[in-house]
Amino acid sequence: MSSTSRRRVDLLQVRAALPPAAADVVDAYERHLRAERGLSPHTVRAYVGDAVSLLGYVHGLDVLGTGPVPARGAVDLAGLRAWLAGQRSAGTGRTTLARRSAAARTFTAWAHRRGHLDSDPGIRLASPRPQRKLPAVLRQDQAGELMQASKSGAAERNPVAMRDQVIVELLYATGIRVSELCGLDVDDVDTDRRVARVIGKGDKERTVPFGVPAQRAVQDWLKDGRPALVVDKSPPALLLGARGGRLQPSSVRRIVHEALAAVPGAPDLGPHGLRHTAATHLLEGGADLRTVQELLGHATLATTQLYTHVTVERLRAVHDQAHPRS
Repeated sequence: MSSTSRRRVDLLQVRAALPPAAADVVDAYERHLRAERGLSPHTVRAYVGDAVSLLGYVHGLDVLGTGPVPARGAVDLAGLRAWLAGQRSAGTGRTTLARRSAAARTFTAWAHRRGHLDSDPGIRLASPRPQRKLPAVLRQDQAGELMQASKSGAAERNPVAMRDQVIVELLYATGIRVSELCGLDVDDVDTDRRVARVIGKGDKERTVPFGVPAQRAVQDWLKDGRPALVVDKSPPALLLGARGGRLQPSSVRRIVHEALAAVPGAPDLGPHGLRHTAATHLLEGGADLRTVQELLGHATLATTQLYTHVTVERLRAVHDQAHPRS
């Protein structure tokens, strides 16, 4: 069992051990995240897990794997700081601590609005700045080799190979998330106009364009590939698995890893790596940040600005290699 799985089991036990009043607050918070905010199951699980960990800590439960702690009885600023300090002492990284700090602030703000807390201690909670690592991306020639390899495989008209070509073409052409790709239905893709209707985080809808190579791959798949995998109970999903069900993100990750293994010198990336690659190549080609933000579905421009650092680093690497006085 992985460390992530162990932590999830531990938090389920902590949740079951919470005092009834605290357990009721967690239940209400989970309903709020699901019904009112419309967050994905994965996001809800993460937010609720952090709330359970915090409440378990202030009630003296073992949420850090180091044994029970003295009960504080209330969620206050000192309790928030002690909860984070305990995780830092246990070796939790800065990025994870920053995320959990933000999750704690979200929880305490909600709890204060709903009257569960007299004040909001999260307002005064500072969090460590996460270490933002530059994402690995493909060079443009490597991306071209990946697309050519997938096209060659699809040329044999094998339905699975045709589907796999659609996967890499659409991920690179649109920069959509793997969950968004797997969520596409046939009617969401307009091959004549070369656009796809995508449902992103928070059930936000956006339209993303794609190019002629992706258009041809999708058309071929819909004509000759998808019909070969359809069964009576198949959903209207654009991408189907070998048994006719909707293709799952885990399968897409495996497909992308295997496809990139055939490209000499290419970094080992997953679907999110192709998303990073698409954003980087758009900026290198002259696209402005606001346009890339809209295409990727980022809530804030700050997230998109990470890719400007990627392009600067790549320019610096080229300069160091090519300039005589670098």
